[in-house]
Amino acid sequence: MIKTQQDIRFSGTESYIATTDLEMAVNAAVTLSRPLLIKGEPGTGKTQLALEVAGAFGRPIFEWHVKSTAKAQQGLYEYDAVSRLRDSQLGDARVADIKNYIIRGKLWEAFDCNVRPVLLIDEIDKADIEFPNDLLRELDRMEFYVYETQELIRALHRPIIIITSNNEKELPDAFLRRCFFHYIRFPDVDTMAKIVAVHYPKLKHELLSEALGAFYKIRETPGLKKKPSTSELLDWIKLLLAEDIPPEALRSDDPKKIIPPLYGALLKNEQDVHLFEQLVFLNRRTR
Repeated sequence: MIKTQQDIRFSGTESYIATTDLEMAVNAAVTLSRPLLIKGEPGTGKTQLALEVAGAFGRPIFEWHVKSTAKAQQGLYEYDAVSRLRDSQLGDARVADIKNYIIRGKLWEAFDCNVRPVLLIDEIDKADIEFPNDLLRELDRMEFYVYETQELIRALHRPIIIITSNNEKELPDAFLRRCFFHYIRFPDVDTMAKIVAVHYPKLKHELLSEALGAFYKIRETPGLKKKPSTSELLDWIKLLLAEDIPPEALRSDDPKKIIPPLYGALLKNEQDVHLFEQLVFLNRRTR
């Protein structure tokens, strides 16, 4: 019998600042025993959420990081026919048992866990459009059939399933109906300050204030191709501290200093760098 009860509620962790809406989404998905589909900008902590949920609940985690070439079958199992053929040519006794050539996927590993685990299916939108649909039966019934060994594999405990998407592709309606959905909105200034404080608890308030002001000014710039993310802000602050950049160097009062120091941590393509260079030029002309 698959166990679905969960007496622990997620409320963020010391290292992960979760909004009330996100906490409610995690707990709702656990209560409903449905996969939690998380969308949001890259760098907003979607993948990390699964790790934090596993840590908060004290459960093992199985991570399936989806690639563009991934097939749903790989999450269940793969039959290594090539190795079996090679071993048969070499006279290896292992070929007598086909189970020696069945490679377990992450879903199988999660299904076979002795306690209720967390299963992360990361960036599901990278794969082919049929990928999510090919997992519908397995995620619904928590079982699948291994044709080579004629075994029915059933989950010992229904995993807490967290699925992330960067919105690169639209997901099928049939798949969406089976999920509890949450969109992680980009943190506001107050929430971001709390996130930074987790990583840099000794950061001086003046530097934090100037860094956040410069960071959000960049994000709000019209025409920006790629807005900097939370993870990029944390990298930038790390560099500011390592190079001992003073807070006044981040102020944008001087039109000649619109581009912040060490901007390579925030601006990741030449188009956006050129955009800021043009802003500097235009500001100089208006002075």
